[in-house]
Amino acid sequence: MASPLDPDRTLVSPALLAWDQDGVPRSETYGDVYFSVADGLAESRAVFLEGCGLPKAWADRSNFVVAELGFGTGLNILALLQLWQADGPSQGHLHIFSIEAHPLTAEEASRALGTWPELAELSALLIAQWPGQARGFHRIDLPDLRVVIDVAVMEVEDALKSWNGMADAWFFDGFSPALNPQMWRDEVLALVAAHSAPSARLATFTVAGSVRRGLAAQGFKVDKRPGFGRKRERLEAVWPGLAPSESRHSSPVVAVIGAGIAGAAMVRAFERAGVRTHLFEAEHVGAGASGNPAALMTPRLDAGAGVAGMLHAQAYRHALGVYHRETPHAILAEGVMQLETAPADSRRFDIVAQQDLFEPQDFERLDVAHASDRLGEPAHVGGLWMAHALSLEPSSVLQTWLGTVIQGAVSSLQRRPDGQWILRDGQGTVLAQVDQVFVTAGAGASLLLNDLPFVPVRGQASWTEGGALLNTAAAWGGYAVPTRSGVLYGATHDRGETQTDIRAGDNDRNRAVLEAGLPVLAGQLEGRAVQARASLRATVPDQLPVVGQIPDQPGLMVLGALGSRGFTLAPLLAEHLVAISLGRPSPLPRAVIKALEPGRFAERQRRRS
Repeated sequence: MASPLDPDRTLVSPALLAWDQDGVPRSETYGDVYFSVADGLAESRAVFLEGCGLPKAWADRSNFVVAELGFGTGLNILALLQLWQADGPSQGHLHIFSIEAHPLTAEEASRALGTWPELAELSALLIAQWPGQARGFHRIDLPDLRVVIDVAVMEVEDALKSWNGMADAWFFDGFSPALNPQMWRDEVLALVAAHSAPSARLATFTVAGSVRRGLAAQGFKVDKRPGFGRKRERLEAVWPGLAPSESRHSSPVVAVIGAGIAGAAMVRAFERAGVRTHLFEAEHVGAGASGNPAALMTPRLDAGAGVAGMLHAQAYRHALGVYHRETPHAILAEGVMQLETAPADSRRFDIVAQQDLFEPQDFERLDVAHASDRLGEPAHVGGLWMAHALSLEPSSVLQTWLGTVIQGAVSSLQRRPDGQWILRDGQGTVLAQVDQVFVTAGAGASLLLNDLPFVPVRGQASWTEGGALLNTAAAWGGYAVPTRSGVLYGATHDRGETQTDIRAGDNDRNRAVLEAGLPVLAGQLEGRAVQARASLRATVPDQLPVVGQIPDQPGLMVLGALGSRGFTLAPLLAEHLVAISLGRPSPLPRAVIKALEPGRFAERQRRRS
């Protein structure tokens, strides 16, 4: 059976719009308007906000989830945000999940929403993070409003199969059932029911008999209500059960172990969720690979576009926005040239450049001549130009996100009968007692989580000072990256080695790799003093990250095995773990969540046995 995100299924096509004389956009695909000609904002308030009993339904709720079928121009979301801003619970968090198979551009949405000056400030926030056309989940983070929006750019059934959340309210705003029956099928309604929290409310503009009967057949209590404008009636529906009664409880006490990019991303994600963390580091900030003077933020180029391809494409999109918004001072350069290193790379790069998991403008295939122009020196192979990939200064990212670091080596973890975790050092001294522990210690995670098949990989990177001579960062098996004042290149890759001493022979190896990939640059660096740094990374046999709760250990979680893609993967994966921690919907599709779970290794062993 095909996965909801099967790479062979091309699902995304942009919206085809026509604009009437009143400035209302109309879908040429479905022959229907996106909102009421009379007053789309008033209609959104009447049909969806009032229809779902808002704001009363979220009173005294710490978490409230709204799901929408039909993101469109974002008008319903803006009406919801405006109401939340005015009447949301003071410490509450709003999560919105919306689906759009035919995304508008940011420019088209801005034109449509310009009709309502009262929404201008909120519109600007939404447009600034407007989801693109890449297939998959896109996250919009509005921490000042305590709101997260996940937009699934794909067909509705696939999106609902991929989502792991439960909705307290549903906005059913697809084009009319007569024009877009795909949105209103029984299979979709069954998935809506499966994702409905007790007492969830559903609202829609249509009273079509097929919709009423379909919702009732799934178990909703359906009622007609007076319509808006020229529409005589609309529908409201309620899923059975009692809405959760939430007592105001304190946030969990959380410990994070490891002050590299994974730990920094966890601290960042918890802080944005309103939770303070206790961060422990045995050595110093960036003691592992996160301490290099520069790092590449690029996706793994997976021609198969399976789970790994989906993960890396989404993480890459997400990280780009995070670094540009939050740490622009850490960006050393934009654009990375990935050179072909094997005969199969030409075909692989062709496929990757056309995948709809990425935005249309993300990649450009270059022949030898154009690759040479981009590099500023003769290339002997073609390449893939990643226009938006980043060269980062790791220390600037870590300093921005980490906050207070507690110096201390956590040597053991013990779970008490009441569920709390005791953290001790090597002498048995208690360092902390917490509700949840997140191990983000890179290769050091194996000391605390010895049931996971972590393999250490030693890498030594070399660099020179005295001005960057690079036209652009480049990778070809080795890499060359600009630093603040020079060039970083390398790196060695020795599996199973655990020593971090500096080796002259490894500098020679790095020099040889640089000469093979960028001989002109290597010549320019001749005679410069070379500095070096060795560190350990962790990998696992299937080359995927290990993310989630340790089996049979509630409250013990891991974010590890990020390999050489830590700065790409960590922001998104940390937000996933925070969602698990706080009982909120994950930004990741179900297939990716399952593929990353720490229990997968034991499960495979059981199957083999």
